[in-house]
Amino acid sequence: MVEGSMTQGAGQEPVVRTATLRDFRVPPYAQTPVPPQAQAAPPSPVPPHVPEPNPPAPGASVPPAPGAPVPPRAPAPPRAPHPGNAVVGDEQPEGYTPTERDLPVIRRGDTVQVQTVPEPRPVAEGSRGPLFVVGDVHGYLDELIAALGEQGLIDADGNWAAGNARLWFLGDFTDRGPDGIGVIDLVMRLSAEAAAAGGYCKALMGNHELLLIGAKRFADIPVNSGAGTATFQAAWLLNGGQKTDMERLQDVHLQWMSRLDAVVEEDGHLLMHSDTTAYLDYGSTIEDVNDTITAILTRNDADECWDLFRKLTKRFAFRDEGGAQAVRELLTTYGGQRVVHGHSPIPYLLGEVGTEEGEDSAGPVINGPHVYADDLAIAMDGGVTMAGKLLVVQLPLHD
Repeated sequence: MVEGSMTQGAGQEPVVRTATLRDFRVPPYAQTPVPPQAQAAPPSPVPPHVPEPNPPAPGASVPPAPGAPVPPRAPAPPRAPHPGNAVVGDEQPEGYTPTERDLPVIRRGDTVQVQTVPEPRPVAEGSRGPLFVVGDVHGYLDELIAALGEQGLIDADGNWAAGNARLWFLGDFTDRGPDGIGVIDLVMRLSAEAAAAGGYCKALMGNHELLLIGAKRFADIPVNSGAGTATFQAAWLLNGGQKTDMERLQDVHLQWMSRLDAVVEEDGHLLMHSDTTAYLDYGSTIEDVNDTITAILTRNDADECWDLFRKLTKRFAFRDEGGAQAVRELLTTYGGQRVVHGHSPIPYLLGEVGTEEGEDSAGPVINGPHVYADDLAIAMDGGVTMAGKLLVVQLPLHD
């Protein structure tokens, strides 16, 4: 959630200015000190923990003779704090500043290679497992692990434990929270583990995935925003971009994000990231939308990617008068009985958040999804970035 103030109406064009980038002001809940940054670490999936062999006591050069007292052994190394790939540090990286311009760049036309993960095994229609959806994570890896564990989707070691269950993430894995790359690594690993178990774990494209891809590929290249000039890097930094995420971002992450679908339909639920009708600009079928967006990212054109990012950053199309009709337009076009989305935090949809200056900013307590727009829309962003809840929910909802 980045473009425009939180009070803008659906469909309004954002205003971006080179000097101030007021269109990319950090909302009040993101103006708190940035959480401790994760230290750089290889982003490969973490295997199950296997304790190292205990070494002999210091000074022992040969095994003890038979019958001799066994010397004490050093304790086994402690478990990692979570199944992600990073250890949380004590402070921000030295020299970090929102105006820093030292981010790596992939130039236009560059190509990268990607590792592949197993495709899910074919599953008979009658044996499809339960369906779960996850709202915006925004780098809060520990909260995600706890929420997945509460639903029985992963075990105590962070491995897939849900058999043939189906799990969909609604996008926005990075930015604002401390370990966005750790979140992506976990989702990629669970995708392979779920496929091997006969289920699946999949993810949708969020606007923050587009923002991170753009910041990596285009950095300070000016783009035509429609109301001035802007850059992906400036927008990313001013909307919670974490330098440690950029440092740990690798080609495999970029390629994985670039191939994510934008819209899917599961069991009568139309899943998408943003509460906007802008998806209609990219095709009249789900397949057309996903193919068009993938093609845009493949062409690697900064202006075209910016326009896609801008459109999928719009919000509140389902909230106010005419919201139910907007949902019906999407359902009529793409199918399904309900739209399920993230992107706009539930406190904002409820209109119970204070001003951008932070006055009276305490919002409502969020315990579950928000059903609205004549019961046709389900909002899943519980506001984890604003002391809310990271939602992992089984569908259909049981009212």
